[in-house]
Amino acid sequence: DREVPFELRVQDAEIGPQEVGTLEAIRCKILALGEEHHPHHCRIELTSESDLFFLYTHSVDEGNFRQMQEHQKLMIDFPEYVSVVMKMLNHCIKEPQSYLAVFVMQRDGQARLDFIQNMEYKFIEMLSCDFVASPEEVVRQQITFRYNSVKSRLALMQGRLEDINALVKVKNPSLLLQLQKTPPRVGVKR
Repeated sequence: DREVPFELRVQDAEIGPQEVGTLEAIRCKILALGEEHHPHHCRIELTSESDLFFLYTHSVDEGNFRQMQEHQKLMIDFPEYVSVVMKMLNHCIKEPQSYLAVFVMQRDGQARLDFIQNMEYKFIEMLSCDFVASPEEVVRQQITFRYNSVKSRLALMQGRLEDINALVKVKNPSLLLQLQKTPPRVGVKR
């Protein structure tokens, strides 16, 4: 579960994909069903903090992978697929000048994630994964889960703040009064 810089592009059926997309941090969650070194099924979920309704999934098993392997002429087998995708995502994080993740979305909910390597003189497509936009009910469940998660973290932080206030009140009451007088500065960085 990591945030990866993606270039997001929208594709019109008649025109084709945009030449240049927008750069955005997309949270990638990779789930593997089965043993670590021999999974039976792989699922990748993409979400965005800036767009709560952005939820795309990629699901592949050994049968689907064989079709991908033939179509893209991949030199890996299915057990290595999860680790290769994780390696590609990590390259996009650590070396964004050399590795790109381009996510092309279509109006019908279909999408494609292309991992591209910049070889200075040529762009090489390393791997492509087909994604689909999640149904509205799944998106709603995901948003509810994320909201409840943030809400519980907020309650935990507020509890910690109250504990610290109580400790400061016992140890140094004048400091607590000074802190309570000063208005909070939200979002201000020094």
